[in-house]
Amino acid sequence: MSEIAEAVGDGVLPGRVWLYANYHCNLTCTYCLTESAPKVAKRELGAQRMLEVAAQARALGFTSLGVTGGEPFLLSYLTETIIEMAEMLPIVVLTNGTLFTRARLEEARGLTGAPVAIQISLDSADPVANDTMRGPENFRRVVAAIDALVARGVRVRIATTAEHIDEHELERLCQLHRGLGVADEDHIVRPILRRGRAIDSGLGVDTDLIDLPPELTITADGAYWSPFGPTVHGGRLDTDLLVSRTTSPLDKPANILLRLVQGRARGDDAKLDIR
Repeated sequence: MSEIAEAVGDGVLPGRVWLYANYHCNLTCTYCLTESAPKVAKRELGAQRMLEVAAQARALGFTSLGVTGGEPFLLSYLTETIIEMAEMLPIVVLTNGTLFTRARLEEARGLTGAPVAIQISLDSADPVANDTMRGPENFRRVVAAIDALVARGVRVRIATTAEHIDEHELERLCQLHRGLGVADEDHIVRPILRRGRAIDSGLGVDTDLIDLPPELTITADGAYWSPFGPTVHGGRLDTDLLVSRTTSPLDKPANILLRLVQGRARGDDAKLDIR
């Protein structure tokens, strides 16, 4: 058993490795960590590199994968790549949920029964409030995508990102996702982080390394402490949570991350429930 596998087994390191598939997006959300938008640099990892990371993560003893962006479903090869990655480790894929055309939905049938969860952003049960943060017609398109994916037997998770959500608002949202066939355990509520575009929008909570679980995150620019680390502000990539510019082979950044975690003072645990 590798040292990484032991650390994962003992709970010293989380078991998931994250991959930033790309940085460009069809939306321009007000609190986006990476300032993603249609015309930003794509910074793609590429299908082959994603498969390499998945294989190396499994060999090292990691237990699951996460894919985020940008908007990963802008990549024509994404569904096929996800299916191959899921043959190695369970995987969750983050998406804004607005690109599930009829053709994409037919492709998604290949995910049925696979250890894959599609995590879709939905911030409010109120269409106006949701669309204010995420863009025109977002609510309608997202609800339609969730309904269609669930009908095809694809596991869907919902992520709600908000500065504040009261009990009434949360219950409305829960009623909505339950009605769409998404269970309570597949609904995540998390705060807006004051990184990326949220800084300019005056939104979010300040965070430090101690607030974020140490989940190895691979990007085209290097390896990071957390998927909330490789953020962009003012068009410049943040490096305060950079672990290593070297990402291959995966054991190099994984072992650097492990040493950093082992070097933390006792009691330095994540303070915010950020997932």
